[in-house]
Amino acid sequence: MTMEPRKVLYCGACGMPPEYCEYGPDYETHCNPWLLKHDPNMHAELRLKSKRPIKNNKASAASNASNEEGDASADALPTRPWTTEERLRAFYEKYVPEKLDGIPALLEKYQGKEDKLFMALVKKYGSEPEDPYVAQFDSDSDDDDDDSVEGKMGGLKVSDKDKKLRRGAGAKTVNKVDTRVVIQKILRNKRKAVTIVVGMDTVPDIKLKDVAKAFSKRFAGSSSVKDMAGGGKEIIIQGDHSEDVATMIIDKFKVSPDCVFLDIDGEFVPMT
Repeated sequence: MTMEPRKVLYCGACGMPPEYCEYGPDYETHCNPWLLKHDPNMHAELRLKSKRPIKNNKASAASNASNEEGDASADALPTRPWTTEERLRAFYEKYVPEKLDGIPALLEKYQGKEDKLFMALVKKYGSEPEDPYVAQFDSDSDDDDDDSVEGKMGGLKVSDKDKKLRRGAGAKTVNKVDTRVVIQKILRNKRKAVTIVVGMDTVPDIKLKDVAKAFSKRFAGSSSVKDMAGGGKEIIIQGDHSEDVATMIIDKFKVSPDCVFLDIDGEFVPMT
């Protein structure tokens, strides 16, 4: 009898197995957002079993509002992310409800190529409806300072002193922040994947909202700016576009290839 090693997922925020995260002090602020991004299905499963409420997100706000009204409950909130079929059904209900009966045949035809299917649909009809399960945990902050270099990425920090305008000769000696962009592919729901871009906030003279819109247009799918659990911001692009994203960052946003890294099996490989 051969013994095969068992894969155990450990939280990237606290280092514990996800089922123990809720007993730690950083559950709402670090562990919960990390698990939502890396394994939505496990997040949904553990959320149902959790004995403590989730704070600091839209789900908590919605729950509080429903308690005040007295006519809604937490059960009304989605408890898991959409399946591929539900995702496709939501798309067709929005744009072409008369074609709903053809969804099973379409899923069979594009099995294993779902990303290409949704890219084609977005190009033809428009943006894809957002999964309410993921949306309820999105950050409420959508300020115009997305292009700031606050937070940290790879140990890079910007102090308040560097942000203030200085007078005289000191105005010409503002410290520069090194540009370092890391691109990762994260698998979700087995075959589904998203591309994560971290560090675009270290690129001078750009706004993250504009970058996300450019990605969305280029890859015909959803692209959004999210707050990272450890601080800073990241851009999440639906689908696996790692190499194309790296090329676009170099060509369109004029970032040096030495500053753009692909995460390949845990190793950061520069695009030089």
